[in-house]
Amino acid sequence: MDSERRRSGWGWFLAWFAVGACLAVGLAAILTVGLVFLVLAAVGAVLLLRKGPRNAAVGGLAGLALPLFYLAYLNRGGPGNVCSSSSGGQTCIDEYTPVPFLIGGALVFVAGFVIFLMTERGGRGVRPPHA
Repeated sequence: MDSERRRSGWGWFLAWFAVGACLAVGLAAILTVGLVFLVLAAVGAVLLLRKGPRNAAVGGLAGLALPLFYLAYLNRGGPGNVCSSSSGGQTCIDEYTPVPFLIGGALVFVAGFVIFLMTERGGRGVRPPHA
């Protein structure tokens, strides 16, 4: 019974993780497809708030790290001017240093997991009343 509840808690956490990722991508891409992601995040949050446990909502915090990791990946050749050869010639782009994006993403990601584990461990001894 306890392992079943723990597995379902992780499922709710991952659902909130997806909502947080949609929210972050929506805010980052607000001028293009961001509105679609923001609507998806809002609908998901409403559904999860109605059905799921409240402590799993910190999965949304961990989900905010995904766009930061993606930015770190996109700037992996930086900092500075990065050139690549193609059949048509050479293209150069300016890239930022990926370290701040990577550190920020790691901090947000770990904070979401740690907070969830702390609330999960703290609520383990509390049992719901029997009907």
